[in-house]
Amino acid sequence: MGLMSSPAWTRKEGKNPKGGLNAKGRASYNKGKTKTGKKRNLKAPSKVKGNKRRKSFCARMKGMKKKLTSKKTARDPNSRINKSLRAWNC
Repeated sequence: MGLMSSPAWTRKEGKNPKGGLNAKGRASYNKGKTKTGKKRNLKAPSKVKGNKRRKSFCARMKGMKKKLTSKKTARDPNSRINKSLRAWNC
């Protein structure tokens, strides 16, 4: 009786301690498909200033930080949202 293990992106080995997913986590996430059968395509964070994907991500996450986090979480340097903003150089 073997247990099926969960994908790496849901476990510690697929997560980056500085926030987000590492290469192994992104690869395991991309193996699956969406509910509509489309292929997933999760990419690494971009730190390049002129990148449109980075600009969009930063705007979206800053809005989430304002509306969806408590004051305590917004100031916490170890919160997942602050780690992701640092990883994307926002």
